[in-house]
Amino acid sequence: MPYVEVTRVVKAKPSAVFAALSDMEAFPRFMENVNEVKVLKRDGNTTESSWHVTLQGAPFRWVEADVFLPDEGRITYRQLSGDLRKFEGEWRVVPAEEGTSVTLTTDFEFGMPMIAGLLNPVAKLILRRNAEQMLEALQADLNAG
Repeated sequence: MPYVEVTRVVKAKPSAVFAALSDMEAFPRFMENVNEVKVLKRDGNTTESSWHVTLQGAPFRWVEADVFLPDEGRITYRQLSGDLRKFEGEWRVVPAEEGTSVTLTTDFEFGMPMIAGLLNPVAKLILRRNAEQMLEALQADLNAG
């Protein structure tokens, strides 16, 4: 199963970064690949959210469970239903010398074993580039705010 991990130091306080990542419904405002995020349910430190993104011209939709762990500096997510067989990972926010180290991990599976060998390497590159763009957009949004 493909796994992608991208880390970037963002010049902002960990609390500001965590707050920005927790406001997922705002992602479409500054992340070009994210078309729509809707929080469907909230219960304490968990949400259920609906996502619509476009990667390389292909639309993907899913519903995920999100767990917010501010004391640990983590937000975990796991697909409940959607276009992929598996889609899960986490955001990690850790204080760093020049601000905050932000890591996004994604573990995914298409669920089509016969073409996984062809799709997985390309999808891994696309997801890595998308994760890098998300972290760049996060930095720009925090600088603007």
